[in-house]
Parts: sequence; structure tokens; C-alpha cells
Amino acid sequence: MVVESSLCALGGSAPNPVLTTLKYFREEYEAHVREKKCPAHACRKLITYSIDPEICLSHGHGCHVCAKNCPDKAIVGETKQVHTIDRAKCNKCGICYDVCKFDAINVE
Repeated sequence: MVVESSLCALGGSAPNPVLTTLKYFREEYEAHVREKKCPAHACRKLITYSIDPEICLSHGHGCHVCAKNCPDKAIVGETKQVHTIDRAKCNKCGICYDVCKFDAINVE
């Protein structure tokens, strides 16, 4: 509508970035709007972190590195035990994901 009703070239080309991204990344727009998810894991408000208890114990042995590095103290659990993330406290900074050497942190 903007392209067709614009009286100048600038107005006619203004929607091009949006139209192009809609053309090539439509699935991502739809995931954001309909599912409230960010497939690229770039939108902090739309991602959640969780800890895979099996990997945390079997590979990491409950190493506690994620909990030590969490600036919000959102990760609870004792050393050599399964850890969990309190989503109410988590600011979704991703530090836990970065420091976990055992890939026990899931990003959804």
C-alpha cells in the first residue's frame, strides 16, 4: 500500500527492507509473532535456558561452574548434584551456556 500510494521515490522505497526480510525470513517473523520464540536465539525476552539433568550429572558431575558464574544467582544446586535454573531470577545473559563445558545448558 505504501509503495503504490507514495508520491515520491523515497516513500516508494521506504518499505523495501521490511518487504525483503519478510520475503526471505517469513518463518522467523511467524515464529516470533505466533509462537513467541526466536529461532536465532537473538531476542533475550523470547529465549529460555534450562539444564539437562542427565548431562549435568553424567558428564559434568554437577560441577557447579554455571552456578558460580551466574550473576543473578539464578542457578541452584549443590556440587555433585543436578542444578536447575530459576527462570524468575534469570536475566537470560547466556553466561551459563558459555561456561558449561559439557553442553548441559539448553537454549529454547
